[in-house]
Parts: sequence; structure tokens; C-alpha cells
Amino acid sequence: MSAAGAGQGHAVRAEREVEVGTELGLHARPAATFAETAAGFRAALTVAKNGSEVDATSLLLLLTLDVRRGDRLVIRGTGDDAAAAVDRLAGLLVGP
Repeated sequence: MSAAGAGQGHAVRAEREVEVGTELGLHARPAATFAETAAGFRAALTVAKNGSEVDATSLLLLLTLDVRRGDRLVIRGTGDDAAAAVDRLAGLLVGP
């Protein structure tokens, strides 16, 4: 994970690449949990897979990524709680 701009009057940015470890990937129910969790943060959050980047708070857009176990995703955030948000969302994807 990386964070930039902390304490300098700039928006904090965070980014983390994760390999999806959950058995079923990010199908409907886990995607809903992911989107709801993302919506609980003030940061603007996105998820990218193979060059496609979507709003992490949108269930429908998350489903368009067709995320499966073993896929590599990049979670990005901008805002004062971006680092915490990216860490929390990454935790939902790595599995037990």
C-alpha cells in the first residue's frame, strides 16, 4: 500500500494490489458487503481489474468486473480516510 500527501494539505491517496482469496470471488452477496463497506468511508474509492476501474460503492459496477478467486485487483482511495478504507476493503477480498 502507498499513501501520499498526508499532513501536507493535500488529499491523502492510498493504493493496494490484492489477490482475491475468497472461494467464490466477488459475486452478488460479497459484492454488496464490499460496496456497503466502501460507502461507509468518506474517501472516494475505486477497484480496478485488467484496466477496468469502477466505483467501489456501486454493486452493479463491481459485478461487471467478474471478480474470481485468484484475480488481482487494485483498490484506490482518495480522501482523509483513504488508507483505512483501502486496508478494510482489501481485508474483505483476501479471505479467511
